[in-house]
Amino acid sequence: MADGHETDKNIEIWKIKKLIEAHEAARGNGTSMISLIMPPRDQISRVTKMLGDEFGTASNIKSRVNRQSVLGAITSAQQRLKLYSKVPPNGLVLYTGTIVTEDGKEKKVTIDFEPFRPINASLYLCDNKFHTEALNELLESDDKFGFIVMDGNGTLFGTLSGNAREVLHKFSVDLPKKHGRGGQSALRFARLRMEKRHNYVRKTAELATQFFY
Repeated sequence: MADGHETDKNIEIWKIKKLIEAHEAARGNGTSMISLIMPPRDQISRVTKMLGDEFGTASNIKSRVNRQSVLGAITSAQQRLKLYSKVPPNGLVLYTGTIVTEDGKEKKVTIDFEPFRPINASLYLCDNKFHTEALNELLESDDKFGFIVMDGNGTLFGTLSGNAREVLHKFSVDLPKKHGRGGQSALRFARLRMEKRHNYVRKTAELATQFFY
């Protein structure tokens, strides 16, 4: 039997699927449909400024009808962003604009939500449709994999889940280069060099055990 967390996740996945079904086929006139995706740690202030710049650019659209539709969509996005003091931990997805219904009538739509897991995408598009490709990636397997990147300069530990990457820890190392001299000095230096390399590998192995077991 699935626990509460698993049940909640399945509900969120179902909601995303229904959202995609409902909106990926929607179409509008001109470029009045905005798709906006902000990844975790993005800044509301950055996107607010960008929308202000876009508003100024859209004011020059020659077609009056398209200009009003685009300006209306940008204004809706600006108003909705005012509800957020910062980007939620998993990012923010916002769709807003005017769609044409099956019976040919125009309908204003605004949807905003925090995904059920981190969304590793940044997107801003004005089009005649909503772009839901990044939402499909959320539905991919959320198995988490650990990875280690190690070279002569240092090591990085991280995880990968779907398209979300996270750096757990990284450190640098200063390994001695090969010694050009001969004799006893070279042997002693080679021994010290091997000892430092051994300690580096041992430290990496110990941290790998700490992070992944």
